[in-house]
Amino acid sequence: MVSGGPSSFLAGPPPRIFAHRGFALNAPENTVLAFRHALDNGATHLETDVHSSRDGVAVLSHDARLALPELDIHLEELRVTELQRIDLGFGQSFSTLTEALDAFPEARFNLDVKSEDAVAATAAAVLAAGATDRVLVTSFSEERRRRTVRLLPGVASSASAAIVAQVVVAARLGNAALLRRVLSGCVAVQVPETASVLRVVTPHFVRAVHSVGVEVHVWTVNDPAAMERLLDTGIDGLVTDRTDLAAALIGRRSERDTPGLP
Repeated sequence: MVSGGPSSFLAGPPPRIFAHRGFALNAPENTVLAFRHALDNGATHLETDVHSSRDGVAVLSHDARLALPELDIHLEELRVTELQRIDLGFGQSFSTLTEALDAFPEARFNLDVKSEDAVAATAAAVLAAGATDRVLVTSFSEERRRRTVRLLPGVASSASAAIVAQVVVAARLGNAALLRRVLSGCVAVQVPETASVLRVVTPHFVRAVHSVGVEVHVWTVNDPAAMERLLDTGIDGLVTDRTDLAAALIGRRSERDTPGLP
């Protein structure tokens, strides 16, 4: 990997199954229950999003705005105790990052830092849990990603949106030196299969990224036929709402590819 830190986030062979906000068929997304269901349904990694409460606690939620029937407010306007009184259904409320890390001490978490206030809150929770080696930090914002990584020495990280754009160009040019430079400090690129009319994930793109020791993870893939097609390109991970379908497919592929099995 380009990053030479001690992280064990990518320990073990791919392909990896990232539970996108957990497994939310019978649980609210980004809750402890959704993460438990994900691990029970084939996830190897848990993907989630981090904001900060008004009192500086890292809280798991994709959206900053809480458009609930009885409440329309931004998450960061509420203290964590107020957030935890909100009923999200299935006996769940907003989870803090600390609660999730403590509930699943062996699980590996892919953390998308969603706001400026969440940088310090995320780092504090990860450090308090002693979980630096089992999390990956990413963000749409390159500045947020870098700031969080600086607070967590040795943590794994994947490329921000700005870096991904450079990776796509460098891969198309076949410029390994540029790829190595722009991906310095990253162990993965996490991308959609297509962006607008541009097909991002191709066998050539995957080979180019692999040539500098970095993995390719593709989001958000829920159709088994699409999963199969992408795995055939050599990608290393699927970010999916349907970890059950991904695990079943990968199991069938493993059986098919194992010598001596019928």
